[in-house]
Amino acid sequence: MRVLVAGAAGQLGRDVVAQFAASGHEVTAAGHRDLDVSRRDQVLGAVGSVRPDVLVNCAAYTAVDACETDAGRAFGVNAWAVRHLAEASRRFGAHLCHVSTDYVFSGDKGEPYHEWDQPSPLSVYGASKLAGEREAGESATVVRTSWLCGRGGANVVGAVLRMAADGGPMRFVDDQRGSPSFTRDVAAVIERLCADRRPGLYHVANQGEATWYGFAREIMVAAGHDPERVAPITTAELSPPRPAPRPANSVLENRALALAGLAVPPDYREPLVRLVGQLSA
Repeated sequence: MRVLVAGAAGQLGRDVVAQFAASGHEVTAAGHRDLDVSRRDQVLGAVGSVRPDVLVNCAAYTAVDACETDAGRAFGVNAWAVRHLAEASRRFGAHLCHVSTDYVFSGDKGEPYHEWDQPSPLSVYGASKLAGEREAGESATVVRTSWLCGRGGANVVGAVLRMAADGGPMRFVDDQRGSPSFTRDVAAVIERLCADRRPGLYHVANQGEATWYGFAREIMVAAGHDPERVAPITTAELSPPRPAPRPANSVLENRALALAGLAVPPDYREPLVRLVGQLSA
């Protein structure tokens, strides 16, 4: 297939490009400098030039707290841009795959969220990403993922390793729970869904769940450090406080993947060991 990846410079985008290329597909990687997805003329020009069979949108404005005071940019990149990508996909016959987030949920549910649960975002970021899901259209593949970690970007794994090396205090929130997910595993599922041109919504998250505190301890163990160095705090104890509210529970169940008979990503502890080894090398 010919594949165009928007947002290819981000941590998920890099692994999506690598995944498709490793499988022998012809991949065009477009970072923000190459393609501003919020500009309709650029989107139509790029898709019309490449004529991809598959268009994967990994581009997003993910500064969750900054979105609270810059809703225009949040909706411009996370929702309005998806309208352009959907239009270009229809015009040039590409299958669109759009990446979304666990932050579309309020976090009030006492168990993992599946694809048929009702979204109710707490933040501007979550609302803009939900709007993007709707702009993608019924024929698109929409992939919701969460707590992404990869080799090519800023994430909690790298942050914990740096903090461990610095020797300073390590305090992590213990009242927010989610599904740590790894970009290589998510990218592999994205390739499968796109190869099959499967429409609809899919949760794609590694198995297992943790709080940020519990996840930080797992990272320390994987790196051979003492997990007792990590102390739990509540969200209310964060200093300074975060402008954007986070869902207390955003654990994702891969129900649609299971119903489709497709393999779900492995327990997060497996790729965690791999990533810690890569970042520590």
